[in-house]
Amino acid sequence: MSFSRLVRFVPKGDDSKVLIGEPVDSQVDVGAAVRKGEDVEVNVYSGTSVLDAGSPTGNKAIIGRILSPVTAQEAGTIRCIGLNYKKHAEEAKMSIPEIPTLFLKPATALADPYPAPTPIPKHTIESDSADYESELAIIIGKDCKNVSEAEALDYVLGYTASNDISSRASQFAQTQWCYSKGFDGSCPIGPVLVSKEVIGDVGGLKVRGLKNGKVVQESPLTDLIFSVQEIISFLSQGTTLPKGTVIITGTPAGVGFAKNPKELLHDGDEFVVEILPHIGSLYNVMKNEQ
Repeated sequence: MSFSRLVRFVPKGDDSKVLIGEPVDSQVDVGAAVRKGEDVEVNVYSGTSVLDAGSPTGNKAIIGRILSPVTAQEAGTIRCIGLNYKKHAEEAKMSIPEIPTLFLKPATALADPYPAPTPIPKHTIESDSADYESELAIIIGKDCKNVSEAEALDYVLGYTASNDISSRASQFAQTQWCYSKGFDGSCPIGPVLVSKEVIGDVGGLKVRGLKNGKVVQESPLTDLIFSVQEIISFLSQGTTLPKGTVIITGTPAGVGFAKNPKELLHDGDEFVVEILPHIGSLYNVMKNEQ
């Protein structure tokens, strides 16, 4: 299967279908265009999953609603790397880790980009501690176990953007991070899956986080402490990473709780994870859970 950029979506005018395909315009920022209400035309593929997208059918469709590139069932347990940017470790006043710091999110944390709302769990609203984390996500393309760093990229299907939504009050109340970062809808990913061949060296990517249009995070991926190859090899030792596994790779400096004054998330706020070139913009609009 050969592709450049895949999007999983519900077509305009037919909520009964879920389609896979490549945007006709290879340069369009799919997330930004949909947020603006623009029509994004897609060359539809024969498959029903980015894990087996099939081939172009010759048909075209307009995106009605963007979905996460993989389903919750395909993703399974989401692997997350904490404290993986040098400058983020500095702002958190923590030592540079010697091995990757792993925490997990359940499959129920996986979520779609805008227009799906991104929830702030109702039991966390009073603490006013919802925070953003702009991250590169890796999607594994075939079952992976005990691989070396040299082999690791052979198992990558592609990359997308993610937002590790976190409740800081819950996070700082305990030593484990899975609870505070694992609430329903706390891991939106998208808008497109870009092949590893198109991306090449992830060090050429730049990530930005924008809250209500204001840049709050900005970093080249050269600030990563552990590379994509190191992360995959480490996580695969003794543990199978099934096809479809999502790995989010850590956030750069600029998280909301570390700012003075703090830049936390509230009902109605828009947050954008932008990874350029190729991936584009993951839009999230926050909504208090009722």
